[in-house]
Amino acid sequence: MLVPLEEAARATCGGKATALGALLRAGLPVPDGFVVPFDVHRAAVPDDVLRDALAPALRTLGSPPVAVRSSAAGEDTAQASAAGQHESVLAVQAPDDVAHAVRACWASLHSPRAVDYRAGLDADGGDGAASGEPAMAVLVQRLVDAEVSGVMFAPDDPDDPTVVEASWGLGPSVVGGTVTPDTYRVVAHGTLGRRAVRVASRVVADKQTRLDRDGTRLVTRDVPPGDRRRPTLDDTTVFRLARLGWRAANLLGGPQDVEWALADGMLWIVQARPITAPLPAPSTDVTGSAPRLGDGSLLRGTAGSTGVATGPARIVRGPADFSRVRPGDVLVCPFTDPAWTPLLRIAAGVVTETGGVLSHAAIVARERRIPAVLGVTGATGLIVDGSLVTVDGEAGSVADPRTLSAPPRDGDRPSTPGDTR
Repeated sequence: MLVPLEEAARATCGGKATALGALLRAGLPVPDGFVVPFDVHRAAVPDDVLRDALAPALRTLGSPPVAVRSSAAGEDTAQASAAGQHESVLAVQAPDDVAHAVRACWASLHSPRAVDYRAGLDADGGDGAASGEPAMAVLVQRLVDAEVSGVMFAPDDPDDPTVVEASWGLGPSVVGGTVTPDTYRVVAHGTLGRRAVRVASRVVADKQTRLDRDGTRLVTRDVPPGDRRRPTLDDTTVFRLARLGWRAANLLGGPQDVEWALADGMLWIVQARPITAPLPAPSTDVTGSAPRLGDGSLLRGTAGSTGVATGPARIVRGPADFSRVRPGDVLVCPFTDPAWTPLLRIAAGVVTETGGVLSHAAIVARERRIPAVLGVTGATGLIVDGSLVTVDGEAGSVADPRTLSAPPRDGDRPSTPGDTR
């Protein structure tokens, strides 16, 4: 009824589980686990049958806290990531609780955000369009109690940079865009290639919160002031991560978006998905404090998705504001929760106060081909609701379009999520 992770196959267990199984078989550091395959979902097994199947499998793992995550058909493919569209449940332990988490993953297949995401693929008519009845497998793995975690763009071309994003605690803070992570860019030597690598740039962000496990609960805490602007990774660990990402990209046959965790000095891969859209080039000149729009100045953040769009700014702080969004609006929000995906089908662009280029929202924005600028500190207070703004997702800037041709003045300085070092 259950499939060991190392035996996972795409036809029965979905893309996410299959990729991790391949890495596990190759000896890469992937937390052990098992998969509840498609057939169990389709059979609509009773609660007691599911629980009785899970109990011995959990004991085989040592009955630790586990991560329960979706591995749907059509998820984590080269055409469609479905990033953040389905449920993940962390820090569950008892068989009854794990069974409940599995059912939550199954139910998320038909959530409004997942249905809308698949409808968008169908509307685009690309290779990622849905075919047949959607199916959900569920991946159950040991939970890594991460001291630091994040996401990495791991290229398969040695000439392309590797991008690592990192923050304190568990990974949902980074992938969910609720913190602005540190960013490291690793490049290979022009002659020696990957035998000699260096950190070409690092941006240390103001990491205000962290997510941690407390028993079987997840707790969001403030980061102590001394750690907020402290680098999460040293260069040696960044190089270890980069090499791990390159191995994953080579094994899986293309560039990968790799979620990772660091605990007790050990690096773990917790997800690897194909890159569905290229990353924008890094935006430059990201120091200083933000002026208000409308006086000939720019707001700056992280370039998250390329393109330029002009439209009315719509301040969105939560679901209560969704009904105010109209086609062609530019979303301006503290961060973009995956539940907000339907808005990305009608928005002209996105501006967030926190988040990195490898967050789920940024991935979906690139798939939707709409510009996104991330980590614009104070954007919801600096930009007036309804005002006309231009979002440049390649330059990482937001401006009043009436002043774009005006020369910069001495007082104009951009905003940033952190320090450039």
